[in-house]
Amino acid sequence: MDTATEVHLDFDAAYQRLKDVVKHTPLEYNERLSAKYECEIYLKREDLQIVRSYKLRGAYNLIAQLSQEQLDKGVVCASAGNHAQGVAYSCKKKGIKGVIYMPEITPKQKVKQTEMFGNGNVELVLTGDTFDDCLREALIYTKEHGLAFIPPFDDYRTIEGQGTVGVEILQDLPNFDVAIMPIGGGGLAAGMGTYLKQQLPNITLIGVEPEGAPSMLTSMNKGENITLGDIDRFVDGAAVKRVGDKTFAICRELLDEMLTVPEGKVCTTILKLYNEDAIVVEPAGALSVTALDAVKDKIKGKKVVCVISGGNNDIDRMQEIKEKSLLYEGLKHYFIVRFPQRPGALKLFVNNVLAPGDDITRFEFIKKNSKENGPALVGIELKNAEDYPALLERMAEHRFEVIELNRDQTLFEYLV
Repeated sequence: MDTATEVHLDFDAAYQRLKDVVKHTPLEYNERLSAKYECEIYLKREDLQIVRSYKLRGAYNLIAQLSQEQLDKGVVCASAGNHAQGVAYSCKKKGIKGVIYMPEITPKQKVKQTEMFGNGNVELVLTGDTFDDCLREALIYTKEHGLAFIPPFDDYRTIEGQGTVGVEILQDLPNFDVAIMPIGGGGLAAGMGTYLKQQLPNITLIGVEPEGAPSMLTSMNKGENITLGDIDRFVDGAAVKRVGDKTFAICRELLDEMLTVPEGKVCTTILKLYNEDAIVVEPAGALSVTALDAVKDKIKGKKVVCVISGGNNDIDRMQEIKEKSLLYEGLKHYFIVRFPQRPGALKLFVNNVLAPGDDITRFEFIKKNSKENGPALVGIELKNAEDYPALLERMAEHRFEVIELNRDQTLFEYLV
């Protein structure tokens, strides 16, 4: 298997192919994060790219190098959303046909954007529950029709294109200490990491994956590229069961540290970036900033670049994002409550068990024919996470029998 030192990736040539196609996205100093972590933090805003993610770079760089015969036949790709938009835009730009496979669970916003960027040049096929499912179908279709497949990450031309993110960063900030990059299949980290190490040999490269889909970290720990079983698909832009063989070989050699972050913490970051910085990011786009807490002692006093990889966030997901954030922060709790068989029990619960800042966000009797004394599903949002032990004490004091659903994953998934 080739390693980073054995592969020649021409980032300058890729930059020339792309400079009139992609947007040179801003590298913005973030005052809030810099003050919080006592360092200089810059955000590479690939959420402001033409297709709202860096994926256009790799897709166009590969397609631009196909033969005319291949272009005339058309291309195929598989994607969880952002690569699809990059391929769609490239097809429109080149005037060629594309067939794009996406998982059935792909957010509607990404499906509509792909259709828009393709502008009649692409056909969409929604199939399977994960990226890996639709990839399998796309490869079968590619082989049957003799078309060119455009890999989302495991191709040196794709890796080369993603590496132009690093080219732009060094144009705007010629010297810095740490780069934090999100990892799904590994194309961005492999390309950007290779270029940065070439130019700044002492730079620290950190990769970040969602906790529920740690394919790169698991493979690194085992010393070989492996395929995960079940994964959490929430961070859809970075949730893959298997990273690329080529990207794994490069990242294993280049990365100084590989981290995972909880999905709930990612949601908290999404909300903070929106509320405090007016930046709209998708879950994968928030990975690098989410990881800052884990490396805060290592980055103090240094110049740090975090790649905001994408901003394709469906507004319909915001309620789910808020819920996951509240659960992670310990501010949202669900219970099965068995009310005492005495008059005024519900009133007592509201007036004497809940604190002044607490709020009931959900209430429903589980047994519809036993509403007077049957168990109820109760959701409570706290003002402060530290108030939770006192809430439990008041429940016990007033003889309310409860089951804490947050501590029982099976019951939680079944009832909530």
